[in-house]
Amino acid sequence: MQHPAIELQDVACTFISKDAPGQRYTAVENVSLTVGAGEFVSVVGPTGCGKSTLLNVAAGLLTPSKGSVRIFGEPLTDINARAGYMFQTESLMPWRTARDNVLAGLQFRGVPEAEAQQQADDWLRRVGLGGFGDRYPHQMSGGMRKRASLAQTLVLDPDIILMDEPFSALDIQTRQLMENEVLELWQSKKKAVLFITHDLDEAIAMSDRVVVLSAGPASHPIGEFHIDIDRPRDVAEVKATPRFMELHAAIWSVMREEVLKGYQQQLLKAA
Repeated sequence: MQHPAIELQDVACTFISKDAPGQRYTAVENVSLTVGAGEFVSVVGPTGCGKSTLLNVAAGLLTPSKGSVRIFGEPLTDINARAGYMFQTESLMPWRTARDNVLAGLQFRGVPEAEAQQQADDWLRRVGLGGFGDRYPHQMSGGMRKRASLAQTLVLDPDIILMDEPFSALDIQTRQLMENEVLELWQSKKKAVLFITHDLDEAIAMSDRVVVLSAGPASHPIGEFHIDIDRPRDVAEVKATPRFMELHAAIWSVMREEVLKGYQQQLLKAA
């Protein structure tokens, strides 16, 4: 039997408050979540519900206060070496060209220079940056920098791809192009993907399953939906289909009250 790529079992994460020492804050609690090998799973929920916390747990960057984490059946006790992480914020080193940014991970792994150069150039071509390897981040548009970050993640050929709202800062046209590029690359490689997003349309258009988290504190899954829309998909075209609209209505009916709770909590914090 094949083990899930990611398996979180009864996970909880509790932190000591920076603002009030001695006070504890439970971000997520009673979270059980699996991502199968080759499966694309999105997690959605209100702002501040702990979505990124779960991603950091799966990456091995955060040890849960309770529960267990298994990667392909093995307990995770350190950094998840089988995962690549694409962050929401800029991850490119500004003093390195696009090619040198993509090369960095390969160099760290000790890949021979000629082979590393070839792999970096190959991935730059795959993400549409074949002629831009010598450009520095400040010479690239936001979409180009995201493509370079994607190549930087995928060149290491991870078995698991962790993505934390990677396209949220892009304009809608560039965002849709990037979403389709990710889907095309995923379709060819079929890696396990855990994708964090606040955009329900994006989650439905891209995923095999969508998991909904409650508002925090002590966020936990309150719904799970199988996205039974045929692949391959175009994220713009799929949104016009009746099944997409049915799924959107069903998931939003579960999310709506939690989003309102989360919004009210943000207002209270700001007051």
